[in-house]
Amino acid sequence: MDTKYDFDQDAEDRIVYVRRVNVADLPEELQEAVEGEETLYAVHSAEGERLAVVKDRKLAFLLARQHEYEPVAVH
Repeated sequence: MDTKYDFDQDAEDRIVYVRRVNVADLPEELQEAVEGEETLYAVHSAEGERLAVVKDRKLAFLLARQHEYEPVAVH
């Protein structure tokens, strides 16, 4: 079988971005759920969709990898 497959394309689709967010910038319902926290970490798709919000950076990277994504830090 001689079928060409572009592996790089799939790699790009599996990248997510991890960035620090201020709780004050999140929707009110989320702010209420994390009372007492000032900052959290959000995991975003390449298109900018927020996929998850977690308590710390290490957890954000772990979560991404557990779902077979390649996390990249955004400053």
